[in-house]
Amino acid sequence: MELKTGYKRTEAGIVPADWLDCTVGDLIKFEGGSQPDKSHFKQSWIPGYTRLIQIRDYKSNKYETYVPSKLVRRFCEESDIMIGRYGPPVFQILKGISGAYNVALIKATPASQINKEYAYYFLKQDSLFTFIDKLSQRSSGQTGVDLKELRAYPLSLPPTQAEQEAIAEALSDADALIESLDQLITKKRQIKQGAMQDLLTGKRRLPGFSEEWEAKRLAELADIRSGGTPSTTQPQFWDGEVMWCTPTDITALNGFKYLRNTSRTISAEGLKASSAEIIPTHSIVMTSRATIGECAINTVPMTTNQGFKNFVPFDNVDTEFLYYLLTTQRAGFIGLCSGSTFLEIGKTQLSGYQVQVPKTKLEQTAIATVLSDMDTELAALETRLAKARQIKQGMMQELLTGRIRLL
Repeated sequence: MELKTGYKRTEAGIVPADWLDCTVGDLIKFEGGSQPDKSHFKQSWIPGYTRLIQIRDYKSNKYETYVPSKLVRRFCEESDIMIGRYGPPVFQILKGISGAYNVALIKATPASQINKEYAYYFLKQDSLFTFIDKLSQRSSGQTGVDLKELRAYPLSLPPTQAEQEAIAEALSDADALIESLDQLITKKRQIKQGAMQDLLTGKRRLPGFSEEWEAKRLAELADIRSGGTPSTTQPQFWDGEVMWCTPTDITALNGFKYLRNTSRTISAEGLKASSAEIIPTHSIVMTSRATIGECAINTVPMTTNQGFKNFVPFDNVDTEFLYYLLTTQRAGFIGLCSGSTFLEIGKTQLSGYQVQVPKTKLEQTAIATVLSDMDTELAALETRLAKARQIKQGMMQELLTGRIRLL
């Protein structure tokens, strides 16, 4: 491939001709943490003690371990770049907390020639993550960052601090947008959760509705159907035209409420030879084994395996309302399974399970509409967030290789 004018081919790839050819180790110093004896740990601060930062703290955002300050050998500031040394996943790039840090963390300190924020984004590249991950499996089976290989990784550097800062600032702005969308989504989810608690219990009534709610068994709201699995030793039972849902299809939705496809299908012959039943469009499929109460509304006719109990709502019941109502009953469903080593809820238990519902389908639909509108807004925000993350990844690839120059 012919090189574009003003560019050169290096170990790091094709980069601007004026960029400096270095390695990570030339520009970044790495310091591993230390591990005080656990006998010194305290779970709350007392005078003379220092917070101990552990990799699990970054995940939980809880920092509840303290050690004597005199035993601290390594210390990090909020602005320091920290690397999660062990995994999986390995090579987590972290910032934002100060304290002593343990052996599962490495502090990355950039030299004066490289802007700290630029170094931070360089270390966060997908290509570097992939490289480190491939090297991480040790003979002992423990994953971890290979510092020798990391130090040798090629790093082409813009020659001026001004260009490095401009790149870092552009990526920081992208991160700020992603963070603001993340926070907005979290807030909207909390609002929706509150609305569900109020609207689905009758605590809050929508305008125009005042009639008392009534207790109903689930069997009075829907026809409850089970699933089944054709014999796996009979090839003719599989890969037909009948969709066949498994719990994996539900978890793959990530909270999205409509199920439009399944990863596996069965044949009409397989359907006849098993206990699986056709679930008509706009019903609710619900997991009933191990993970109980994960729901989705099927937009096409389908069957499910035996790990489901499925609800075909009666004409006087709004499907979307019943979907939202069922999602709030997981704790109650699981409570019916207490004492079992393998959680499973049966059709008989579900049939007799009581819930409070509006007497009219009109009120059910009104409630479902409010919640559905919230879901639509959340879905739009999730799409924006995914797009923002995708754009940022593209920016990193372009800016950190010099394919796009800001100065």
